[in-house]
Amino acid sequence: MAGATPISAGATTQEERTMAVLAHVLQVVGCWIAPLIVLIIKRESRFVSFHALQALFLQVLYMVLIGVFVVAWFTAIFVTVAHAPQTKGAPMGIFILMPIVWLGWIWLWAMMLVVAIVYGIKAGRGEWAEYPVLGRWARGVLKIGPGGAPIP
Repeated sequence: MAGATPISAGATTQEERTMAVLAHVLQVVGCWIAPLIVLIIKRESRFVSFHALQALFLQVLYMVLIGVFVVAWFTAIFVTVAHAPQTKGAPMGIFILMPIVWLGWIWLWAMMLVVAIVYGIKAGRGEWAEYPVLGRWARGVLKIGPGGAPIP
């Protein structure tokens, strides 16, 4: 195969693009488990590893933010109940805070859904698209440069 053109670092196969799309899209229903499975299965592919690791980092960030919301929610409930006058019925602060926390959870999930779809489409096109901050972290962990070139 002396006459074959060498494959560049950025060239991807259809299977790699499909697995990268699955890493992004399945995180919506599979949480952090789906990108982790894709990362483990296709560890030898820099393209798939890069996209799966980004999705995994996004899920970790999502779980941390949900944890912050839960802690804030319980703290607010305990503070509201502790400072509420001894009257019948629930404190009014809970009725005000509940929709705000619920909307925060819905907003986080919707943003994660949008990011998963957008970057899933980009991965399907074979692009080395990276999340704003998490993409740099993923490239650092995998020791790859922009476009998938290995860092010496």
